[in-house]
Order: sequence, then structure tokens, then C-alpha cells
Amino acid sequence: MSTTKVVLGVVAGLAAGALLGVLFAPDKGSETRKKISKKSSDTVDDLKDKFEELLSDLTEKFEAAKEEASDLYEKGKYKAEEIKKDAKAHMS
Repeated sequence: MSTTKVVLGVVAGLAAGALLGVLFAPDKGSETRKKISKKSSDTVDDLKDKFEELLSDLTEKFEAAKEEASDLYEKGKYKAEEIKKDAKAHMS
């Protein structure tokens, strides 16, 4: 299971637990609504942070893979040129 799925599952579980805790608390309706609103806002902020972190990680990995692919391409190109030179040398 990927780390992202685990993190999102934990955050969703925390949000659900907090919501249930607020709903079963013996407070007035207006207080409960305020608590739900605050918890929702906090959860949204947490999810935004996790999403930005995930996006940053993916971008970093993509850039690293892109750089590695470019290096492999250059090495392959160089090797092909050497083989071409060797073939011409043997043909002469």
C-alpha cells in the first residue's frame, strides 16, 4: 500500500473520529455546529497540506526521473556513435 493512501486514510479516520466525538458531546447545538465547522476547516487545511506535500514529492521524483532518462539517452547516443566509428574502422 502506498504511503499516500495510508496518510489519506489516517487523516480521514481522524476527521471521522473528531466529527463523531463532537456529535456525541453534550453541548448546545450552536456550540456543536461551531466545533464541526472548526474541525472541518482544520481537516481541509490538513488535507491541503498533505496534497501539497504529495504534489511536491511527485514533482521531485518526476524531475529526477526526467534527468536520469536524459542521462541514459546521452550515454546511449555516445555509445551508438562509438559503435558506428568502430564499424566504419572495421569496414575500411
